[in-house]
Parts: sequence; C-alpha cells; structure tokens
Amino acid sequence: MDIQQLVAQFQRDGYLVLDNFFDKQLMQDCNEAILDHFGMSPEFLHNDEFLSQADTEVIPWFPEREGVALFSEVNRHALLSELTKAILGDDWYSQYSMVMFSKQGTKGQAWHQDCPPENPEQFNLNRLVYTMDISEHTGGLTQVMPGSHKAGLLPSNAQPMSEDDVVTLTPKAGTLVLLHGHCWHKVTPVTGKYRVSTNYRSAPQGTPEDITDICVYRNMRYRFSTSETIEVRG
Repeated sequence: MDIQQLVAQFQRDGYLVLDNFFDKQLMQDCNEAILDHFGMSPEFLHNDEFLSQADTEVIPWFPEREGVALFSEVNRHALLSELTKAILGDDWYSQYSMVMFSKQGTKGQAWHQDCPPENPEQFNLNRLVYTMDISEHTGGLTQVMPGSHKAGLLPSNAQPMSEDDVVTLTPKAGTLVLLHGHCWHKVTPVTGKYRVSTNYRSAPQGTPEDITDICVYRNMRYRFSTSETIEVRG
C-alpha cells in the first residue's frame, strides 16, 4: 500500500475507498454487536423538525463510550492510524466512534457537509468502517461529489447543483472509506432490512472538538448540541 499515493488521492478527491482493509471476522463480530444493540426497530433520537428538514433518518450509537472493546480494537488498527497520521499530521486526534443505523424504508441522508467549510484548515476526517455489504439491494448507498471539499459551501436549494460527477460507493464488509468533513455527500434511501456503518471521527490538532456540532444541509445549518436550526438557507 503506497501511503503517499493514497494521501495525494485523498487531497485531490476528498475521499478514499479501501476494500478488504479490515479482518472479516472482526467485522462480523462488530455487526452482530450492532444488531444486538439496536434490534430491527429502534426509535429515532432526533426531533421531528430535524428528521423532516434534513431528510435524515439515522440513529446513532457510541459504543466506545460504553466500553465495547470490539470497537476500540478497530480504532487501534495500526494501518488505519498510519494512514490517518499521513493525512492529518503527527498531532491528529481521535474524536469518537459513532455507529449509524438506518431502518428499512428510511430516507438515508440528504446532501450535507459534516462541518462548516468556511475555514479550509478546520475539518474533521470521517473514517467510515463497513461491517456489512452495501449494495443496490440494501440501499443506503453513500454518494460523494469528488473535489467538493475544495469548493466551499454546499449550494442551497435556491442555487444550481449538478450531480453529473457524483460517485456512488458500494463498500463491502471490511471496506474503509475516508471522507473529508467538507466533502458534499449523501446517503440514498434504505431498501434492505437495515443499513449500518461506523464512523471513527478524527481531526487535525487545533481543530475544535465540537467541529461536527454544526452540520450544513442545502436548506439549513443545524446545531446538534441544542437541537436547533441556526440558519435557514434558500
């Protein structure tokens, strides 16, 4: 694996897809732990305003905060740490891990940026770990706009946004996807029984720990800590 080539690709595109990155048995064990935690019909945690305005129907779980060792094992993966360091610098830090569960028939996630893009030097790095295959059969496909992490603010609904260059990802169990927090991305509706991925968020040193508290959508900016829309966009 050519680390420097991967870093250059990430800096150009704003994302990376690395198949067969993690041990399949570890992924299976993590997936079983996720299903044990959620079951098939967990309740949404966000309020109705957010669910309707963001077109986002994802239910989070923070397993490392509960001491679930399996997920810490993933976080300590040596090659994952090496690649993260190469992208973010020596003094990068890990923020938290968040499992994202979507039920069958839910909308997925609308176009968004995980943190405000006004300062190009301040961003989070999403390290998305897939414990199941994501395909046309399951739905919940992540779509990204290559290079958009350098394009600034996601267009509002009142502005044109071409999707001609959109790339649709179909990761399998064991795939790692790295995604820049300013990169425009969305998740398609879930058609299978469920859809999960686990986000090991990290950031360069000097980035505020609450960098992902405000998420940018085409129709609003939303602050999670206070559960409020802080800007209505056109």
